Amino acid sequence: MSDVQKKIDELEAEMARTQKNKATNYHLGTLKAKIAKLKSELINGPGGKSAGTKNAERGFDVTKSGDTRIGLVGFPSVGKSTLLTTLTGTRSEAAAYEFTTLTCIPGTMKYKGARIQVLDLPGIIEGAADGRGRGRQVISTARTCNMILIVLDSAKPVTHKKIIESELFNFGIRINQKPPEVKIVKKEAGGIGYQEMVKQTKGMSADAARLVLREYKISCAEVILREDITVDQFIDVIEGNRAYIPVLYVFNKIDQLTIEELDILDQMPNYVPISSQHQWNLEELMEEIWNRCNMLRIYTKPKGKSPDYDEPVILHSERNATIEQFCNRLHRSIMSEFSHAFVWGRSAKHQPQRCGKDHVLMDEDIVQICKKI
Repeated sequence: MSDVQKKIDELEAEMARTQKNKATNYHLGTLKAKIAKLKSELINGPGGKSAGTKNAERGFDVTKSGDTRIGLVGFPSVGKSTLLTTLTGTRSEAAAYEFTTLTCIPGTMKYKGARIQVLDLPGIIEGAADGRGRGRQVISTARTCNMILIVLDSAKPVTHKKIIESELFNFGIRINQKPPEVKIVKKEAGGIGYQEMVKQTKGMSADAARLVLREYKISCAEVILREDITVDQFIDVIEGNRAYIPVLYVFNKIDQLTIEELDILDQMPNYVPISSQHQWNLEELMEEIWNRCNMLRIYTKPKGKSPDYDEPVILHSERNATIEQFCNRLHRSIMSEFSHAFVWGRSAKHQPQRCGKDHVLMDEDIVQICKKI
């Protein structure tokens, strides 16, 4: 065991011994900051987030293609390879023994005109974030995905879900969360300035912020909190290298369950039950993927012709799907000659509406671009 890991274990043991109350909040905040710094050093090497990882610990070399990327993460032998083959038609070796897939297998599926790249990642085991079983390579590749499908065997204990969540968390992936609305601006002098726009009820305070910042050797900064956050979320903002990725839990092999067991599973949020072998409930899975990736279909309309409904341009709504983004998606040179656009659809006040580059588009809008004369 490395010296860094020993320090982490000692700090975690001290945290476990410390009672949680108002008097110990500041001490716990300091311990959390120290653990976060050491874990960052353990993953990225000395220097934390600014340092590069070793070649052996980088993600698999898979070229990003399509409109969005999805990663299949799970324990060995939960049916990830069968699911990839069913969704995309790409053959990924499947067998009754564990660790059948030893590298990343990409495939592409088409849904509602969108090309979605699906990555079948090797099975991970407990301790993956610390490098066991090529775990860092798997999770590093998962960080590049727009969405993660955690594939679970319905017949196995639900504790597997907690283990995978813990491994992803330790590697800096925040599941089904949004980046905290916190702004930290470093300055040359003046100490720590602290402002709360929202009352803090989860442990954050001016003293806690100063203690955590001191651990990161930040002595002069302006801190603005625009939402109620925890100390852990504040540390995430300081680290600045967290990935906020939507996750869907896919419970595979439901053909082995009874109706009563399915009713118990149904109480869980963010999940879809399927059987990849029998192709049960795959339509609901694809619809959930579409909705959670916030994809929009935008149809092009050449002047004097009918709209092209066969090949829509796919945009993502969380990135402000404006006409400028639509033009850049088609070709980078279009904006230099752009004059205005005519828009038909839900985002238009009347049909058609003449719009500028900042107009925000909605799903299934039709756009005709007009160039400068």
